[in-house]
Amino acid sequence: MDFFIDFASSSLNKHGEELCGDKVEFYNDEEMFIAVLSDGLGSGVKANILATLTSKIAITMLKEGVKIEEVVDTIVKTLPVCSERNLAYSTFTIVKIAKDNIAYIAEFDNPSIFFLSDREIKKIEWSTIDIDGRKVKESQFKVHEKDTLVFVSDGVIHAGVGTILNLGWQWENVDEYLKKNINKSMSAKQVTDLLLGACDQLYMQKPGDDTTVATIKAIRRKNAVLFSGPPIDSAIDSKIVDTIMKTHGKKIVCGGTTANIVARELGVELKTSFDIFDKNIPPIGYIKGIDLVTEGVLTIKETLKNLKRIKYETNLNFLYKEDGASKLARMLYEDCTHITLIVGRAINPAHQNPDFPNELSIKLYLMNALKKELIALGKIVDIKFY
Repeated sequence: MDFFIDFASSSLNKHGEELCGDKVEFYNDEEMFIAVLSDGLGSGVKANILATLTSKIAITMLKEGVKIEEVVDTIVKTLPVCSERNLAYSTFTIVKIAKDNIAYIAEFDNPSIFFLSDREIKKIEWSTIDIDGRKVKESQFKVHEKDTLVFVSDGVIHAGVGTILNLGWQWENVDEYLKKNINKSMSAKQVTDLLLGACDQLYMQKPGDDTTVATIKAIRRKNAVLFSGPPIDSAIDSKIVDTIMKTHGKKIVCGGTTANIVARELGVELKTSFDIFDKNIPPIGYIKGIDLVTEGVLTIKETLKNLKRIKYETNLNFLYKEDGASKLARMLYEDCTHITLIVGRAINPAHQNPDFPNELSIKLYLMNALKKELIALGKIVDIKFY
């Protein structure tokens, strides 16, 4: 793809329900992006099961290149039938963007997708196909940088019904709201949280239906490299540092010994800050040419906690603190789309401790966990061990 797909989704549970009857699954790599939003019949446990099955079946089959007809046929024949209504019913919206920047959309009984380009809602041309008696709408079109696709469950267009609004928020109202309030600088998460927040207000914080918003935005690729831990063979120190410095994008170093290696190879001084912003997080350092220098294990642990919070919180002020973990989480989330993790597996010579192998395993666990969490946020991540 010529650009990266920034993606975010979030949901409000129907008031009084512990489980959401909507489900979103997505997959992102260098070849394609796929997202599926499914809305199960009713609410609560049954709806959650129906939506989860639908989204997982769809994403698994679409990743393998299976045609939409087979995907829908499999979903129809797999869903359990509701004993009360004799229905096995789950709506869906599927968005697939290929390497050639062509977006394929398939919708079944969900509100139509909103396609924003230059703050205008572009009209989508649809065709309809019949699959096992289901009328599925299809469309294909080219996506350009900064184009935004917003797709929602019907809880969005029902927002406010019977309370603030007689008939709820209609599709045209959402269309107008997006045109007025979305700008080119907003991330997919900001768009998602803005629209979902408006729905929550219309429901007066007591949603009458499961409500989900998912947003796709085409943005420029932003690279980063993060180096943590000395390599087993110190002879390749210079090669690793050279690779880091040739990276076009953010350069991050985690760990005291690692920072000393980088400073030595660059022939510059490693400076340490004495400002303590959080007593649980060691201070950051400074190396000329490196965007962020932090301590290792403790900082990465806290960074992981921050990254996990991003998916569930609309207010991201916690990312704007001045401690190393907040800075690292913010940089990885906001300033990077493609991240290379370079992880050294040598026992840290700065510590002479018989528990070292255990400490090393903790570091490797944390770096793998960091990769997993970044992928869950939609990033493209590569990890290399030395």
